[in-house]
Amino acid sequence: MTSANPVSAGSLKNLFAEQHGFLNYFFETVDYTHFENFCQAILDCKGMVVWSGVGKSGFIAQKISMTLVSTGTKSTFLSPTDALHGDIGIVGAEDLLILMSKSGSTEELLKLIPYAKAKGAKLVGIHSQPGCKLAHACDMEVHLPLRRELCPFDLAPVTSTCIQMLFGDTCAVGIMQARNLTMDEYAANHPAGRIGKRLILKVHDCMKTSDLPTCSGDSTLMNELAKLSQCGCGCLLVVDAEGKLQGVFTDGDLARSMGEVGGAVLHKQLKSLMSSTPRVVGAEAKAVDAMSVMEKPKPVTFLPVVEADGALKGIITLHSLVSMGL
Repeated sequence: MTSANPVSAGSLKNLFAEQHGFLNYFFETVDYTHFENFCQAILDCKGMVVWSGVGKSGFIAQKISMTLVSTGTKSTFLSPTDALHGDIGIVGAEDLLILMSKSGSTEELLKLIPYAKAKGAKLVGIHSQPGCKLAHACDMEVHLPLRRELCPFDLAPVTSTCIQMLFGDTCAVGIMQARNLTMDEYAANHPAGRIGKRLILKVHDCMKTSDLPTCSGDSTLMNELAKLSQCGCGCLLVVDAEGKLQGVFTDGDLARSMGEVGGAVLHKQLKSLMSSTPRVVGAEAKAVDAMSVMEKPKPVTFLPVVEADGALKGIITLHSLVSMGL
């Protein structure tokens, strides 16, 4: 085995430039009507979009299938070997079976074709070799032009896989746009991710509704001081007899008041100390919007949650939003 040569920035720059040229060849020679027909076939599919491939093409097919699923299209991957041993049962007459192969002569895929046709599925062959067996055997073909692989032996699939990924993921976005997928619909497919949480979670999912630090405006600060220190919210919520929010008093207000008038503030009624125009939020608002309300014009760490008539429903804190991963 020969010893390895060091990899230089210059040699890498040359490789990337060469790969750039191969990708430019793809863009300059591709027939976009193939892509248009392909996307329309997926949009017209009433069943499942089923992808299949072997080796590197198989991995790319799986990734594209996952992109389609995340952007609103029912899709799955089918191993061609497993398909010939029972798993082809997943394929039906309303399904679209997409076979991905660089050479278009992958034996496992070609063996699968007659059985898939017997199931009534529509077949699409994706390849980089004009006139290949896969193109002739399928109902539709998509040709991905390939000058050669970046590999010095023109063997390792490194350029062809880039092209396959570019094709599949870009078409997935085109299909996503054609379906007019909304951001909320996209988020619904990503509930555990930060994007999903920011678009799905509402204030009522994060707010505290029990053991609220409520008090009457007629009560003195002395009577409510323990509640202010123990509630963990850093505030008192001043409500009237009907439970409607009248104002808020925070531990920051306490510090300022003590600095201004000293211990005498403890004997003042909260209605004379509270802020009567606090920032509030509704229970149906998005949690991420509540976080934005907390940020400006001056940062606060909580928001009272109120109904349209001002009735207090709960409280939402910055800590609870951060703990939810927003």
